[in-house]
Amino acid sequence: MSLNYMVPASKFKRYLPKDYVELVNYGPFGKTFAECGTKNMGKYKELVEEHPMCSGCWMAYYIKIIFASLPNPEHTVTIGTAGCGRLAISQAAVPFIYGNYGDQNAMASGITRAFRLRFPDQQKDVITIAGDGGMMDIGFSMTMHAWFRGEKFTTIMLDNEVYGNTGGQESGMSVKGAVLKMSPKGKNFNKMPAMQLAITAGCVYVVKMSPTNINKAAKAIRRAIFAARELGPTFIHAYTSCNIEYSIPTPDVFKDAQEMAKGRFAFEEFMTDEAKELFTVVEAKKKKEVN
Repeated sequence: MSLNYMVPASKFKRYLPKDYVELVNYGPFGKTFAECGTKNMGKYKELVEEHPMCSGCWMAYYIKIIFASLPNPEHTVTIGTAGCGRLAISQAAVPFIYGNYGDQNAMASGITRAFRLRFPDQQKDVITIAGDGGMMDIGFSMTMHAWFRGEKFTTIMLDNEVYGNTGGQESGMSVKGAVLKMSPKGKNFNKMPAMQLAITAGCVYVVKMSPTNINKAAKAIRRAIFAARELGPTFIHAYTSCNIEYSIPTPDVFKDAQEMAKGRFAFEEFMTDEAKELFTVVEAKKKKEVN
């Protein structure tokens, strides 16, 4: 949770794993977004590289974008739960807490409050990252109550519209009529309106998108984190297809994401007046630093 614990004594560097030393020397810790953000991916040691997820997994791609977008990775904690996403999230060089199924937002509530007591002069970012099952089905009550309480952390839902990690059951986020392995007759009810629920519950910044534009995705992530620091809960609802359960050929995964960006995951952004004012100040400052 700080640069101090990451930097080894020079005499011990030669005994440490190569990947660790490269993270210290070439990673994003202590650097600006302009130096090590999404625009420079591939030119520095990224926080997450290898992962055990399926070939062509759009979720794994988006998770890389999340970690490349963090304002201060050395002062960030992620919290997740059972699901495909944790396979990549847990591989990142950022502290990760693996909660019981669906309780990630309840855990984030406690951890965020504890950080503010323990580190009153240091900003610590807490981000929950989970799939549609963990976030809106099994974790629904804890997600909603964290929002209603106004807890200051960011929630990111990796929506693949199915329980991809456990065999293909329908979820609350599957669309009506979806035919899946364990829903052979098609789903009988509509997709849950996650964005509207988040706004109603008091989130100060909410985005729904299919992350085909890297810079746009990064901007939304950073805005969500900045707003959560100062104002209250924020939420990103991202389409991250399951190419296995929906039988999307690997070469067509990006095309599918583009089609979703024109359809039910067309970009939508909500912000309160306070959030809009905050972004004007923060982004003007960042632009000045870059120039």
